[in-house]
Amino acid sequence: MNMSFLDKWRKRPEADRPVPLTDAVRDDPDSVAELLSECELLRAQAADAGVELDDSVRSLEALDQLQPVWRDDPEVLPWLGNDAGLYLGTVLVRTVRGAVWQVWPDGQPVVRLESGREIDVVSAGHEWADVGAPELSQVYAEVAES
Repeated sequence: MNMSFLDKWRKRPEADRPVPLTDAVRDDPDSVAELLSECELLRAQAADAGVELDDSVRSLEALDQLQPVWRDDPEVLPWLGNDAGLYLGTVLVRTVRGAVWQVWPDGQPVVRLESGREIDVVSAGHEWADVGAPELSQVYAEVAES
């Protein structure tokens, strides 16, 4: 995986300080989108359940149907919720015209729509992982309509 913003970070004289994600989104949005789309834990959980995550709306619907076995593991739950939100954001960015990744000043990645509306997909992912509602496909449908 070639992520140019990581190369720039490594070459900086002050390399002991991290590159703000806001700079990376501005300088190399495609690499940031690729990084945010990894969602390794969610992809592994889905694969174990026989669900392929192909960055489509259909895959969000399939995730909504999974048995929430992760809720029994308090160590996995927050990580899975984060991955679910990033995956929702990935599907939005790849399928909704004008949707892009943005970063709030606190470092939280969000999806910004062409209208200027910002969607806190990570919070939505945590709600889905914690209680199952709203479903990821419902969030997608609501956002895609706006």
